[in-house]
Amino acid sequence: MSETLVALARDRGVMIATAESCTGGMISAAITDVPGSSSVFDRGFVTYSNAAKTAMLGVSEATLAAHGAVSEEVAAEMAAGALARSDAAVSVAVTGIAGPGGSEFKPEGRVCFGLARRESEPVTETVDFGALGRANVRAATRDHALKMLIAALSEHP
Repeated sequence: MSETLVALARDRGVMIATAESCTGGMISAAITDVPGSSSVFDRGFVTYSNAAKTAMLGVSEATLAAHGAVSEEVAAEMAAGALARSDAAVSVAVTGIAGPGGSEFKPEGRVCFGLARRESEPVTETVDFGALGRANVRAATRDHALKMLIAALSEHP
């Protein structure tokens, strides 16, 4: 999947950035595992804490207070912040609850995704992977984020 993404980005002449919370850099690692990815991967932000989300990506403290870190609103601001602070044309952001734990309102396995492009507002979605275990939720999150990037680059030549 990463090879497909790198090839698409190279064909489109675009750079990619990531903003990761629950995956702790797994998306960036998957992309940079591909030889030649330096031509399309600009940077990755690992913003595990709320303070890091605010300091590194410009996520609003008011958004965090109103919606919590695991929300589409925060994912959108993370994606937009990664785009604004990079040379990328597209960015993906993830924030979620890998587990163990969670709550009635934000269960284990819930991940919010944001995708931002220079020419449009960020798009978001929430996926409930379920209580698959920490490693499996993180891997599923990584794979879903890569698929989102591939889809975004596939629909915009």
